Amino acid sequence: MTNNQALDVNCIEWASKINKSYIGGQWVEGGSARTYSIKDPYDQSIITSVELANIEQIKDAYQKAKAAQKEWAKSTPEQRREVLTKALHYLEKNKEYILELITRETGGTLLKAQIEFGFGVSDIKDSINMVDEIYTPKHYTSSTPGKVSRVYRLPLGVITSITPFNFPFNMATRTIFPAIALGNSVVHKPDLQVGIVGGQVFAKAFEEAGLPAGVFNSILTDLQEAGDEFLLNTNSSFISFTGSTEVGKHINKVTGGTLKQMALELGGNNPLVVLKDADVEQAVKVAIFGKFLHSGQICAITNRIIVHKDIYDEFVTKYVEKVKGLTVGDPKDPKTIIGPVINEKQADKIMDLVNKAKEKGLKVAVEGDRTGNVISPFVFVDVPNDSSLASCEIFGPVAQIIPAESDEEAIRFANDTEYGLSSAILTSDIERGERLALEIESGTTHINDMPAVLEGNVPFGGVKQSGIGRFGYEWIVEEFTVAKWVSVQTSKLDYPF
Repeated sequence: MTNNQALDVNCIEWASKINKSYIGGQWVEGGSARTYSIKDPYDQSIITSVELANIEQIKDAYQKAKAAQKEWAKSTPEQRREVLTKALHYLEKNKEYILELITRETGGTLLKAQIEFGFGVSDIKDSINMVDEIYTPKHYTSSTPGKVSRVYRLPLGVITSITPFNFPFNMATRTIFPAIALGNSVVHKPDLQVGIVGGQVFAKAFEEAGLPAGVFNSILTDLQEAGDEFLLNTNSSFISFTGSTEVGKHINKVTGGTLKQMALELGGNNPLVVLKDADVEQAVKVAIFGKFLHSGQICAITNRIIVHKDIYDEFVTKYVEKVKGLTVGDPKDPKTIIGPVINEKQADKIMDLVNKAKEKGLKVAVEGDRTGNVISPFVFVDVPNDSSLASCEIFGPVAQIIPAESDEEAIRFANDTEYGLSSAILTSDIERGERLALEIESGTTHINDMPAVLEGNVPFGGVKQSGIGRFGYEWIVEEFTVAKWVSVQTSKLDYPF
């Protein structure tokens, strides 16, 4: 048995010990009569099976979270820092198991797992620095004689966290840990397909760290059992959601009138704009990595590659050549670049988009194929920006290259979408690139990098149909707290009556 095989066994054994919902500080079997098997999307082997929680258990989690938050809000910065640091140390101690679970549950490559774990750790470290943000007043001047004005940030309450299948570890850390650092409690629902690495590893870390019961709750369930309970439960005042625009619209609709606050990071049709003066060799590297990382299953991944006509042919030739050399297969093999997509339904959806594009006469420069959930890369060229392929979020290893007559047309193409999550511009003129970046209608634009860039100390989120709210240090502090003005009148005032 190789070391990697031994780790597989230990990883599965570890997962089987935390495959229950975590409610009120207890590991509990799901109360429904239904069982769900979490499977490896590459070979369909069962990682673990879970009993799904029912709606009564979800309601119980919210009640326990609300009660626990009242006390947790009174904790000191030192207490919060200690718990979060211990949780981080537990996750770092079990890094190899977590990396293996990311690969096994998401189908991501080992490189993807390492990137995701690194982002998650960075989020947690940022969160530890947030513990002093609440109850620390900022002083403001007053036009009233003798008045002292202070503004405090106070915990918001119970935060609902709903995370997706693609980057489950990292998408969870950016909500769960800031929320708890800021004195809130959390009811978390990971995507069931990745329920262990997307949720229960954190429950175990907090249990080991001594987080008071009820402050963090992680529920293994599905829509059939939960309905809209995670959205409508009155004990929660904030919803943090990452997922599709369709679901985001549903959240916005059903919560209308509840006055719940929310941060929704939704879909994207992210353009990579290659201007006339771009370095073609570097542009190809950026466009390859920025399209095929995690088989294209990233909300901020490059969806459209828009290239100036003067360098278009050279770019296409070099891009196609490099794509043909990408290794496809088992994500547990360190040499693999492109592994499986998350499930058969997603693979069917991607192949349907490919087949429809072919039927409409779009030109294929690299012909991929499908084996199970593994799809080798497709590359379409000479794609019209108004085609159905260019209009949708593919979320798979299908590249499309769009020619533009001018740099100005390239920017217009970039904006010709209902989405606005992320974008990128490749150019040798950095000053001009930054000016053009301000013209692109997206939450972020990166010069000489890919659209899928993430850092914890800057705002991340979309415009248009790509969401509302922002993640990132100071922005998430604002999202997860409430501002309270306290004034002190130090001298007597003369009132007019």
